[in-house]
Amino acid sequence: MPKQAGNLIRVLIAIALSGSWTAHAQWDLQESHTTANLRGIASLGGGVAWASGTGGVVLRTEDGGHLWQSCAMPPGAEKLDFRAIQAFDANTALVMSSGKGDLSRLYQTTDGCHSWTLLATNPDPQGFWDAVQAADLDTIMILGDPVEGAFQIRETTDGGKTWSVDLGQPLWYNEGAFAASNSSLLINWTDGPAVFVTGSPVGARIFRRCDPCKGQSGGWAATPMPMFTWGASAGIFAIHQSSWDHLVAVGGDYRSPDGATGNAAWSNDGGRRWHRAETWPHGYRSSVDYDKATNAWITIGPNGADISKDDGRNWTPLAPTASDPPDAAKDWNALSLPFVVGSRGRIGKLRAAEKR
Repeated sequence: MPKQAGNLIRVLIAIALSGSWTAHAQWDLQESHTTANLRGIASLGGGVAWASGTGGVVLRTEDGGHLWQSCAMPPGAEKLDFRAIQAFDANTALVMSSGKGDLSRLYQTTDGCHSWTLLATNPDPQGFWDAVQAADLDTIMILGDPVEGAFQIRETTDGGKTWSVDLGQPLWYNEGAFAASNSSLLINWTDGPAVFVTGSPVGARIFRRCDPCKGQSGGWAATPMPMFTWGASAGIFAIHQSSWDHLVAVGGDYRSPDGATGNAAWSNDGGRRWHRAETWPHGYRSSVDYDKATNAWITIGPNGADISKDDGRNWTPLAPTASDPPDAAKDWNALSLPFVVGSRGRIGKLRAAEKR
């Protein structure tokens, strides 16, 4: 074998082992009938999904996205930015707005979004809600940015009639959470801890609450994440799990969307210890999700998407196919497989044949 051919084969093998081949898969774009900036998406399976965004917009589909229905607007929500939505079935959902003070609100519907009930309004004029997670309509947790030097973690077990406030841990300099895709808070209600993720000019952290941590500033133990980019607009933006022990976190700097370092890590012990990705996603990432059917992780951001087939260790860009329009690859905000949502009312659905 010629020396040049042998070298080429070794290079190709190294590329394959590193996971740096570009995968060709893409999103089929769907008609949302809105130009709102969509920031929230919750897919329940069976064709049911909900989406939310600016201007008080909430959408719902029951047929896999062939028809996205515009919901009745919650009362007084014309100027609200609904960055978070959590759904339970085709008729029942929570939607949360993010904004300063009373622009952060939580509503619920139980009749297929024909009507809404206001459950909570942020009572802190300087507060800002980032994410909401719920086991059901009674048991709800809201993550809010720091007020008077501590994160605001609000919980109810009676459907919002009463709320307790956990003041979280002492802060690093200008530390905060990100209301990018309702992904900065993660709760495993059955067999795992609650966690939330942050960023700051001096580093990113992951906060984990569990029984052994009780007594430490409300039961939250903080883990520094030095593998992530630091900065006023940087840190960890999203966290998700494929099982009680395996978690993946993504982020970066949203003001540098093409920054392809310091933006992903994984844990296989329930979030106690973390490891940086060996091959980074190719830009800032605001959301991440796991597809059990294909054992694949997908993460998205303004400049595109990446896929990992080895539990977050290595990431490969998801590039458009030759038949896709150029804009099918970009401007995404939030992910709940198989759906993705973004700016200007964009909704996409991952092609089933190309999840592999």
